[in-house]
Amino acid sequence: MKTKGALLRGINEPWSIEEIEIGDPRGGEVQIRMEVAGMCHSDHHIVTGATPMPSYPVMGGHEGAGVVTKVGPGVKTLKEGDHVVLSFIPSCGVCDPCSQGHQNLCDLGMGLLTGESISDGSFRIQTAAGENVIPMCLLGTFSPYMTVHETSAVRIDESIPFEVAALVGCGVTTGWGSSTNVAQVRAGDTVAIVGVGGVGTAALQGAVVSGARHVIAIDPVAFKREQALKFGATHAYASLEEAIVPVMELTRGTMADKVILTMGEMDGAVIDPALTLTAKGGTCVVTSMGRMSDMDVKMNLFLFAMLQKTLKGNVFGGSNPRHEIPMLLDLYTSGQLNLQDMITTTYSLGQINDGYQDMLDGKNIRGIIRYTDADR
Repeated sequence: MKTKGALLRGINEPWSIEEIEIGDPRGGEVQIRMEVAGMCHSDHHIVTGATPMPSYPVMGGHEGAGVVTKVGPGVKTLKEGDHVVLSFIPSCGVCDPCSQGHQNLCDLGMGLLTGESISDGSFRIQTAAGENVIPMCLLGTFSPYMTVHETSAVRIDESIPFEVAALVGCGVTTGWGSSTNVAQVRAGDTVAIVGVGGVGTAALQGAVVSGARHVIAIDPVAFKREQALKFGATHAYASLEEAIVPVMELTRGTMADKVILTMGEMDGAVIDPALTLTAKGGTCVVTSMGRMSDMDVKMNLFLFAMLQKTLKGNVFGGSNPRHEIPMLLDLYTSGQLNLQDMITTTYSLGQINDGYQDMLDGKNIRGIIRYTDADR
């Protein structure tokens, strides 16, 4: 079918709204009418080249929600009319990581940036000129329609608004799991969240619900610090350096049990002050993405070893998306997880470049694209 999509044709170029052709579902695939796409910072990493792509054009978008409109042969988990959230990492349920309860590390994830479909290795999107398009994470939610493998779609309750459902396909699940799964925040902990955009705000809420005594939000943008306090942060500071003395005083010198790095782009120079903020025997979680080419990290190796601190990587919040996506939406419906107020601004597909500029300017916790008939 012919539709539109936001394509990237090279590093540091703007998103271009172009006509595209979406293929019909093949074995194990479904076609989805997208209702909402989330505007995650990870898509901006392909704009800057921080996440290198094998070729262009690239279809952006890996966070979203919609309705199944067609079902290909062999699909077992979905049917036409189902409401779904797109999981940016597929989960097959049978590979070794999935079998061990690590669906976020599913072996199908190895092909996410190749553009080659899970079903048969073909490209499912072409431009009007016939060029193959690489969809971000084999999804491409910056289009009002998509054809994806069923392992990338999770059925949800039809009562959930698409706007909030979209957020749990990446940002919320990643942030929440940063606190609950990876950092393993416990009641009484002091937790510092560095960077309180969409992922950081979800991590903050995960720490609050887990019973953290002190939740410290650190962000250079005053608007985000103000919002963090509304979402349950007990303290807010503009930088790691500014936070170190107050946290020392707050904890009588023991520092933060858990430090979670959720800024938009990781810099290796941040690790040392983050570990300074981390308590003896504490854990620092790196959720932020850095440049693929960046190999430099600053840290005091003597203190790291002698104070027995832990530095942990994190993808998708260590989650099992088929369990945690519906679970997080249940927490939303019960009032324990505030997703609605995380949505700062709603854009049309044609406003995507404005939306990303707003993100870079620190104006949004999360921006979303709401599709209408004009986009289709």
